Amino acid sequence: MTNELDALLTALYVKIDDGIGGTRWLGRPPRLTDSELVTLAVAQALLGFTSESRWLRFVDSRLGSMFPYVPKQPGWNKRLRAALPLVKKAIRLLAADTDFWFDNHWIVDSTPVECGRSRPTVKRSDLAGWAGYGYCASHSRFFWGLRLFLVCTPAGMPILWALANPKIDEREVLTAMLDREPETVTDRPGLLVISDKGFASKEFEADLAMRGAELLRPSFKREKKRKGESLLKSVRQLIESVNDTLKGQLDLEQHGGRTFEGVAVRVAQRVLAMAAAIWHNHKTGQPVMRSLIAYDH
Repeated sequence: MTNELDALLTALYVKIDDGIGGTRWLGRPPRLTDSELVTLAVAQALLGFTSESRWLRFVDSRLGSMFPYVPKQPGWNKRLRAALPLVKKAIRLLAADTDFWFDNHWIVDSTPVECGRSRPTVKRSDLAGWAGYGYCASHSRFFWGLRLFLVCTPAGMPILWALANPKIDEREVLTAMLDREPETVTDRPGLLVISDKGFASKEFEADLAMRGAELLRPSFKREKKRKGESLLKSVRQLIESVNDTLKGQLDLEQHGGRTFEGVAVRVAQRVLAMAAAIWHNHKTGQPVMRSLIAYDH
């Protein structure tokens, strides 16, 4: 383990323990605290361990001085699946502790999260009814799974995120996300939401305008050039870069979840790992906010 990762985990543990630690338990408290659990979940994503058994062996041999007790694989899996609310709180806690939280420029996009390939897997999966078939334009193929909707700042700090069936309209999902937390828009006067053509709709733009936000997207061939469209090429590169961080470096596509709770917490685990790296880079004055080079080996 590098000194940089050691510093990140120490700072992260202190921050999480101050913000969401101290959970009261009926009976004897667990030997692995919630703060330790969430910190270890971030370390697992940053170090690229997609196998829980290999990860727990690594913790036992290399991180024993920092985490003297870690449960066996069944206990770890059970605790991790139950920790989804804690992981969500931790993402928001870290985002709100940076200057990026007040950024009035948002980037919104969705990316496939494949959950199965064979037809027998699809038919017997516990995800049936939640996951579904969708089309991945970047790979020019259909997939079975979910779509991750991510609203982030240009630096990549997650603001809102959600998992949804690929058949649900992207505008409906984003509207539901904003309805759930309307203050995230109203607290940012002059908010500019940057998206691709999939979010094009007069009704959707009118809804954003009522919330006090403006939509910036590419124009269709039949439309006139939209205001600010010339800046979208560089912004599109930012969107693809954030997706590459989640998929190429944090192994989003190798999440290994087989149930609703399992997929949700493993996706949240990777979103939290990206937020933690950006948070720590921001606090330590690093030149590149979303760089994971110091933590992923």
